Amino acid sequence: MEALGHTINAQYLMDGRYVSLKDCQSVAFLCYLTGAAGDTYTLVEAQDASGSGAQNLATITRYHTNTGNGSDAWTLRTQAAAATVTTAAAATQNCMWFEVDGAELSDGFDYVKVTSTGAGIVIAVQHGLDAQRKPSNLTAIGV
Repeated sequence: MEALGHTINAQYLMDGRYVSLKDCQSVAFLCYLTGAAGDTYTLVEAQDASGSGAQNLATITRYHTNTGNGSDAWTLRTQAAAATVTTAAAATQNCMWFEVDGAELSDGFDYVKVTSTGAGIVIAVQHGLDAQRKPSNLTAIGV
């Protein structure tokens, strides 16, 4: 069985779009902005896909960065718990990865989104799926 549908579900172009954690353990966000420009990514939780009760989720303490072109390993970076990650204006921080576990969400909240303040690309990867399915039978990531 392929990883898509068995262990993960993923979607590209998720900047500012809600991702459901109702049917998975956690979601990882892969963010990328080329040109060593730096960017700020903000994590928000909500009660539903339309954004009801939206509020910042200040749980990010660890994230990883690299150039995003396969030429270097990931570098672990740490920070005090925050709802934002700011990447430096350096090529070694063009690409950034962090994860949100469903247990981090407030009671009654099932959705998260990450928004770039620049032109960063945000990819969402749900993992720890509750039910394994063929990719064609996966639910939409934001439902």
